[in-house]
Amino acid sequence: MKRLALALIPGLVLAGCAAGGTARPTRTAFVPIPTGTLGLEGVIGQNARGLVARLGTPVADLIEGNARKLQFASGTCVLDAYLYPKGSAEPVVTYLDARQGDGSPVDRASCVSALQMKARGGK
Repeated sequence: MKRLALALIPGLVLAGCAAGGTARPTRTAFVPIPTGTLGLEGVIGQNARGLVARLGTPVADLIEGNARKLQFASGTCVLDAYLYPKGSAEPVVTYLDARQGDGSPVDRASCVSALQMKARGGK
């Protein structure tokens, strides 16, 4: 029995050396996008007509059940405005999502500002 134990020790030592030392993959840091409403006061709570008057003609208008999504785009960003009714009232914007053309996140208020400038005839 002692011989068997002595014969196994070198193998166990080598197995322990081979198993260690694997590097863990690194993760990129998560960068949170602010979700406050500063700069969005004129958009949050708007109905579809008010939103179109402020941002121009949407590039997409989707309705699913009682929810509606209006999508606006400029050379700078894409803005998705989600409108939901409260009770029997007309649907209003309750949430906004913004991104750059390549899908990268962008500040929502900056995107709203760029869309408003475009709607007024700017670039």
